[in-house]
Amino acid sequence: MSDSTFLMYLLALAGAFLLPGPDMALVLATGAARGVATALVTALGIAGARAMHVALSGAGLAALMVTHPEALRWVKWAGAAYLFYLAARLLQAALSRRDAEETVAPATTHSARASFVRGFLTNLLNPKALLFCSMFLPQFVVINGDSMGLQYLRLGAALVLVGLLFDAVYAVLAARLAQRLRGKPSPYGKFVLPTVFMLLAGRLVLG
Repeated sequence: MSDSTFLMYLLALAGAFLLPGPDMALVLATGAARGVATALVTALGIAGARAMHVALSGAGLAALMVTHPEALRWVKWAGAAYLFYLAARLLQAALSRRDAEETVAPATTHSARASFVRGFLTNLLNPKALLFCSMFLPQFVVINGDSMGLQYLRLGAALVLVGLLFDAVYAVLAARLAQRLRGKPSPYGKFVLPTVFMLLAGRLVLG
């Protein structure tokens, strides 16, 4: 693969990650509601899921799901159910009488693990992310170039790293903007994440 082709690929990736989507919405909402540290952990979870999608698309699972729409439908419904479950759990926590700092504290191991798993499963259970990898990456594989496996590995690694970079930027920007706008803690701030998860679930079902 030539340097010019790889540069075109990076530019195309940047354009894709600048478009609003479920991952951006999740990272922005997490950064605004729970701070930059929790949002960055969530972004790491999303990056892990993207790596899984690259591997699965390379293994041909995406093509299998296209030829068997029923499997695609089950994955979509599983992802929507998980998002609705997250929304219900977060809404229950928001309405409970526990101290707000205990609810949103990002520093505990449990909170970090939960944020990583949340980001990982939210992306992994989105079949559109798998289909994106299966349709996007092969466009830049040069048939008569280097080993196709090595090319695919390079393209996949770039996708994961560029996506993580953009998500990290979104996390920092959302957290800083929320700090500037937050004079007093808003009583409605804790409802941001449940609302985002419900919207993402609805988008997944209707999309």
